Amino acid sequence: MNTRRLVGFCIKVPLGKFEIGPEHTDAAYLNDRSRLSIDQHQGTGVLPEPVRYPWHMNDIANLRKSYERAELNESASAADPMQQFDQWLKEAIASEVPEPNAMTLATVSSDLRPSTRVVLIKGYDERGIVWFTNYNSRKGLQLAGNPFAALQFHWVELERVVRIEGRVEKVSDTESDDYFNSRPLDSRIGAWASPQSQVIDGRGTLVANAAKYGAQFLLQPPRPPHWGGYRLVPDQWEFWQGRKSRLHDRLRYRQSPEGDWLRERLAP
Repeated sequence: MNTRRLVGFCIKVPLGKFEIGPEHTDAAYLNDRSRLSIDQHQGTGVLPEPVRYPWHMNDIANLRKSYERAELNESASAADPMQQFDQWLKEAIASEVPEPNAMTLATVSSDLRPSTRVVLIKGYDERGIVWFTNYNSRKGLQLAGNPFAALQFHWVELERVVRIEGRVEKVSDTESDDYFNSRPLDSRIGAWASPQSQVIDGRGTLVANAAKYGAQFLLQPPRPPHWGGYRLVPDQWEFWQGRKSRLHDRLRYRQSPEGDWLRERLAP
């Protein structure tokens, strides 16, 4: 690796458009993102080349964009939020945005600490939104203690967000079996091999477990009893469309006690 050694950070060293000098020795500048390793005892540092971004990009407060792709209004949106979601998801898929099926899942533990992770939607209908996972994982244990959650889809290229809140229930064993048996073989073995969310000694543990269960089940691994599907039954939706000047469109759907959906506009 070609490097340039800086001694005492007293001499400016040109690096293309960039320079290192005394004014660049603060902690914010000499961080991991600058890829500068510092020997605090010797007062020296080594900077690999090339530097791929200007230093002012570290000022994230100045990162912004204007949202101008589309609009969302009451007259053009569906009266049923699942129909609106179906339309937007299909448009995200057709637009070939990266992983349009990825959604953030938020759960809350018994001590009221929230946590999030990204999961993949595997189905949806009038009953709700479905995903599959390990029931013994952190999210599974949290849902066992508090069966309410929130989901969020963020389709950056379309400047759209969908938020969904509601009660969570397990899907039927038949639904879990059918989906599990449709997965690639290595994914089915992986469901046995990974004690999800537990501390392990290293990646070798996963590899050894995969070899063990692969030899045990060969081409027909059954669904693990600790693995299956969840369904979030929505009682509230929000559809967000980015707009110019931060005057975004936000439509919320709330379910009445009678089961009807009330659509209302929220201030951005």
